[in-house]
Amino acid sequence: MMTVRDKLEMILARLTAREEDERVFTTLYPAAARAAADAADARRQAGVSLGPLDGSLISIKDLFDVAGEATVAGSVVLRDAAPAEQDAAIVRRLRQAGAVILGKTSMVEFAFSGLGLNPHFGTPGNATDPLRIPGGSSSGAGVAVAEGTSEISIGSDTGGSVRIPAALNGVVGFKPTAKRVPLDGAFPLSPSLDSIGPLARSVQDCAFADAVMAGEEPYRLQPYPLAGLRIGVPRGRLFTRSEAMVEEAFERTLSRLSKAGATIIDHSIDDLLVAMRETTAQSSIASIEAAEIHADWLTSRSDEIDPRVHYWLARSSAVPAHVYLRMMRCRRALLQDMDQRLAPIDVMALPTTAITAPLIAPLEADETLYNETDALILRNTQVANQFDLTAVSVPVPDCERPVGFMLMARHGDDRRLFSIAASVEQELLS
Repeated sequence: MMTVRDKLEMILARLTAREEDERVFTTLYPAAARAAADAADARRQAGVSLGPLDGSLISIKDLFDVAGEATVAGSVVLRDAAPAEQDAAIVRRLRQAGAVILGKTSMVEFAFSGLGLNPHFGTPGNATDPLRIPGGSSSGAGVAVAEGTSEISIGSDTGGSVRIPAALNGVVGFKPTAKRVPLDGAFPLSPSLDSIGPLARSVQDCAFADAVMAGEEPYRLQPYPLAGLRIGVPRGRLFTRSEAMVEEAFERTLSRLSKAGATIIDHSIDDLLVAMRETTAQSSIASIEAAEIHADWLTSRSDEIDPRVHYWLARSSAVPAHVYLRMMRCRRALLQDMDQRLAPIDVMALPTTAITAPLIAPLEADETLYNETDALILRNTQVANQFDLTAVSVPVPDCERPVGFMLMARHGDDRRLFSIAASVEQELLS
């Protein structure tokens, strides 16, 4: 049987062979990873296990603290930041569970985009077509899992930054209910919306990683009966401008689930989406909170920040405090409204992204196209963050390019969502 060390060495050799043009990983930890792999192999030899992640090869997004080094968050501005004094909370928990953390993966600067482009450290090409975007902001995470250089990768999700790269690279991505997984030691984008989630090849692996990071006991998923499952489909605003390939994959998936016994229900949330849009009309919650976080260098070091990121942060820095406070008060009421709206169904289903991965070059050349595409890519996923839901993207098989099928559930319904997603995954692969 192949050892953990054997698998690690194969990945390290693969990364060494392309190190002159490495864009998926920003940092590698070969010595620490080898020590962790050897320890996992020794435990396995002795018949001892720390749990289902013991010996798993895991990478982490470049915004999680690792003791002794600066946390860069995809930006040259932070290269001279003080070294982290300790590992991020989720990094500590993963290590304690026996995970082999082999490196940090690339990301959009400050995690501020759903496309995955980074002019400072390079953009990793999509795992299925390197000329296309990887999705963001956890760009390297999606590619690493899809290409097999990580078994699990950990990202952050503020508007879809785990689920978008998962969908566009053909893997599973999970967003927990916010605050279930501790944010300590994760460089923030928007404290009100940030959540930490895993990307993996299976729903079960995501569930194992999520439980460990949340400080819960990892568990084996029990299949949720598809017969009688109430799936709400929020047709309307979230289904406009969808690519034909995405529409076909989504409808095919619904048809398959219906034949398996699920009940498909039209379940509009357009009025709540309009209300949230009106609430955040002056600026998004994420950009307002991010503008405060980056206030110290937005002006003094503006020439070092990606102009596409700097524009939105600078624009939002002018939003008055009373506007933000009113916005957050209105949001709290909308969260309750959404929770009540979802009560009659088990889960809500929609395409993870309206389009498949577009080509990188046109987006780099046209700022207007970049902004329009970014907004469209984020449109569906950001609903879960705005309304503090839990959500997962699973890949739809047999598509020309990767397409994600997203399930959303009520705040705190993470465990049941995992079981439903596992059953959907099994049905799609059967």
